[in-house]
Amino acid sequence: MALKEYLPGEVALRTGDNSIVPSSSETAESFAWGKRRFLDESRALASFRHPNIVRVMRFFEANGSAYMVMEFVAGAALADWIKPRRPLSEAHVRALVMPLLDGLEVVHKAGYAHRDVKPGNIYMRDDESPVLLDFGSARMQAAELTAIVSPGYAPLEQYHAQGNQGPWSDLYALGGVLYWLVTGNRPHEAVARVPNDTMPSAIKAGDRDAYGNELLAAIDWALAPNATDRPQSVAEFREALLGIMDPKTRMVARSRQVKTQPVSGAKRAPAPAPEPPRPVAFDPALLARLETDLAQHLGPISKVVVRNAAKKAREQAELIPLLAAEISDAEERAGFERRFSEVSRPTSQPSSGGSSNPATALAASRFPLDVLERAERRLAEHIGAIARVVVKRAAMKARDESELYLLIADEIESPEDKKAFLRKAASIGKRR
Repeated sequence: MALKEYLPGEVALRTGDNSIVPSSSETAESFAWGKRRFLDESRALASFRHPNIVRVMRFFEANGSAYMVMEFVAGAALADWIKPRRPLSEAHVRALVMPLLDGLEVVHKAGYAHRDVKPGNIYMRDDESPVLLDFGSARMQAAELTAIVSPGYAPLEQYHAQGNQGPWSDLYALGGVLYWLVTGNRPHEAVARVPNDTMPSAIKAGDRDAYGNELLAAIDWALAPNATDRPQSVAEFREALLGIMDPKTRMVARSRQVKTQPVSGAKRAPAPAPEPPRPVAFDPALLARLETDLAQHLGPISKVVVRNAAKKAREQAELIPLLAAEISDAEERAGFERRFSEVSRPTSQPSSGGSSNPATALAASRFPLDVLERAERRLAEHIGAIARVVVKRAAMKARDESELYLLIADEIESPEDKKAFLRKAASIGKRR
């Protein structure tokens, strides 16, 4: 376990018996307010459940202060882990960043921002899954925010307490991590990038033979000095990384939207209220199976967990990861996801039909969906979750199933694993 203590140096000090007290009578009120905020935030952070963000296990008051107990993550810091592995392939970079994005999305949807994403706060477990650490700087997005600065990774708005901080701030920091991964260089400090930005873009500094334009352009978008020029949500950044959306197109659309806003003082028509999302009617038999399986890991509470997840999930593809995140053991969590991988498909999407995802729809127009899913499962054994993106891209180029497997096999780094993968694919193809 790791322990974080509430000790605001500007208003408090440690006494001889290790108690924490306000530094003066004038700072007593600020100290007490800060401690209440620390405990409130600890309570919220403890509610997060995601395999790629560190878990807050408990919080308590003692010694006049407050404490947050976090899960201890065994593994290596990203900066140490990457040294013998440089340069990472594009597939490896994507496999690393996508789970971190999913974890940040959980934090952002709860109304929080991490505010200190950097290589030093990313650990790689022994199974090579990333986990985001140190939520001690996390704050409610609407709260008064203190200045938190990690040079190269902190955006300009974090250099002063009145900066407009939000999800876009964390995405700048994550873009900085990606820039460091693909170029080997830490981004320039944000204050040195305005008004004149002399930092080489990822498209110019990155190896164009190793990394595609989509990835490099997405990194540059996240690292825009002006907060309004960046992706505003994890969903936007994810779409750019997957090649579903062009950052330039989104920026132009946002610019036009700003220009068409009425001038100050003009009356605005009230925005129409958004329609509430329609609940998904999940198969009761599926929910019962999920409850039974999850009970092996969580006990009787599994019924409540499944019921709550079913209310949040918009489709079956979201339901399974939500439930898997409740399982603390990595191997057991992966086994749960494998057992239910066949059913993690939107209820509105038949097994041979299309998808609302543009990339999936385009790929499915060239190959039967069961062929794509089979290829994803086999490739995922070698490169992880990024297999889905790789298969979709290959499906847009391949003329037949044999060529599809040849294209995706190129993402497997080990020559022996690649040969075994192709032999297995060929043998299964002959049996069909």
